[in-house]
Amino acid sequence: MREVGDLYVALQERRESGARQPLRELGRRWRLLHRRLSTRRSLLQLDASQLADIGLTAEQARAEATRPFWRLLR
Repeated sequence: MREVGDLYVALQERRESGARQPLRELGRRWRLLHRRLSTRRSLLQLDASQLADIGLTAEQARAEATRPFWRLLR
């Protein structure tokens, strides 16, 4: 029983210290990746005038939209 109490105390200390929990961090990074993927996918749907409004050329939009997913988390 002592181990369970020690685990509880350790979790409470971690929660109080503001340290991120691994699953929450994973969820946060997954949401970030999903948002970036969908945003970049949307770039491919914009026409030339819409791209000009945001200051991008078609080539820049295509290059950004086709970046490898592992580079999106940087």
